[in-house]
Amino acid sequence: MNDWRRAELRARTPESATARTLHLTVDGWPGHLPGQHVDVRLTADDGYRAVRSYSLSAPADGDRIEVSVQPAPHGEVSPYLAEDFPVGAGIEVKGPLGGWFVWKLGRPGPVLLVAGGSGIAPLAAMLRARLDLGDDGPPFHLAYSLRDPGQRWFGALLDGIAKAEDPAVTAACLYTRTAPPGHPRPVGRITAADLDLPGFRPADGALAFVCGPTAFVEKAANLLVHLGHRPDLVRTERFG
Repeated sequence: MNDWRRAELRARTPESATARTLHLTVDGWPGHLPGQHVDVRLTADDGYRAVRSYSLSAPADGDRIEVSVQPAPHGEVSPYLAEDFPVGAGIEVKGPLGGWFVWKLGRPGPVLLVAGGSGIAPLAAMLRARLDLGDDGPPFHLAYSLRDPGQRWFGALLDGIAKAEDPAVTAACLYTRTAPPGHPRPVGRITAADLDLPGFRPADGALAFVCGPTAFVEKAANLLVHLGHRPDLVRTERFG
């Protein structure tokens, strides 16, 4: 299941001024669960290889997968993937990987998604999988912490949720530096009030997924535990 497979870049779409989503077709892709990730391997003409891990940002769709990439300053792989990797070119992927940080569609009970910056990628896959269920899915809420509107990923997805006004699937952007005019929440870092939501409290049996930079994940997870959530129902994935 975890052999390297050839993948081809079909398209590249923007998420922000610098971030990109890569749309890939993978030979013999076995499918995946929302929240899983892949290893990506690039091989240079001189034989040098570089491997990086990226979350899958869309639910299973045959042999097609999506990974969303934020170029790292002075990085050797992410800037190339985001800007220069040619459409139609091949790359290698291994996966799907990970079995803990996943949402299984048959699980009952509300789901609270907490994202910090580019940590929204695997949570977007969960959110999109939930939307595919229509009225048959459990309540979902996304708390998305980001610096400013220019760093907002998956804008079409979030705008669609806001437009639908479905109380079962909601999302809130928590801006830390600059908010758009008229935004209802004051600028600032995530707080307990952002996570203490009716229908998503410990008594409701909520399952929480937290993803983002290490410091953000530690703070958000601690807030959830202090609110009374069982630690085994707070699943985390961190980077950096």
